Amino acid sequence: MKKTVLTFGLISGFIASVLMIATIPFVEQIGFDRTMIVGYTSIVLSFLLVFFGIRSYRENVGGGYISFGRAFSVGILITLISCVFYVFTWEIAYFNFLPDFSEKYSNYILESARSSGASAEEIAAQREQFQRMAVLYQNPVFNSLVTFMEPFPIGLLVSLISAAVLRKRRSQLSDGEAEIMNPQPSHAQTR
Repeated sequence: MKKTVLTFGLISGFIASVLMIATIPFVEQIGFDRTMIVGYTSIVLSFLLVFFGIRSYRENVGGGYISFGRAFSVGILITLISCVFYVFTWEIAYFNFLPDFSEKYSNYILESARSSGASAEEIAAQREQFQRMAVLYQNPVFNSLVTFMEPFPIGLLVSLISAAVLRKRRSQLSDGEAEIMNPQPSHAQTR
């Protein structure tokens, strides 16, 4: 299981990191709302490797069989590796290349609230909340935990769906597959 999990987890994490790095330079040009769509799309794309990792494990290690629990274990481990890559990449990007990200993002949200007709009191409350979050976000541990919670729920969902779709009990094998898995000795072999 280690080889499959590591292989697919590393590939998934690499894809997530590369797509994040490729998106960062264009955040201001495409806007925060579209950047979020692009970001979550790239997360979903990287988590396609969860499905393929579970399928690879089922076919290459399980001999065409995998239980839901084992499939979920493989999927969630791939997800965790990918999420660690995602968090690591964001931490490097945020603390080294995006020192004003929190300020720009809060300005975008406040301007959106203002244009949608929010009252001055509501905007002031949001501004205060963003200022508190900006201070917390400077703590690498807090920053990492918040960042981890961006891709993890998606990976969890993909792991659950993939495990449900790809599980295959021995009793679910077709007659031809069962014959291949458990060949019966011929009469010539029994003599």
